[in-house]
Amino acid sequence: MRIDIVGHQIEVTPALRNAIVSKFEKLERHSETLLDGRVTLSIEKLEQKVDATLNLSGHTIHAAASAPDMYSAIDILLDKLDRQVVKHKEKATRHYHSGESLRTVAAD
Repeated sequence: MRIDIVGHQIEVTPALRNAIVSKFEKLERHSETLLDGRVTLSIEKLEQKVDATLNLSGHTIHAAASAPDMYSAIDILLDKLDRQVVKHKEKATRHYHSGESLRTVAAD
């Protein structure tokens, strides 16, 4: 998965870049359809904000988080993205049939 990390009025340090990349590797365990993503780091007054957009095959997932600390904002963002990716994966697998049909189910 390719991740573009952009800073808006903030310099993206190697420590921030490594933290984001290591956290996003956990998302790859949930879904093989993650193609690429874009993470934007910004500062607005006293809040550190992180926005992320992930492109899955056929879908786009977006989440945003803010906190007084950039690393805690990244953690909050990854929790949100993790829930959305798992929900998307469950929704995709839920559409498969359970193997039961009207012929095999006993009529009551």
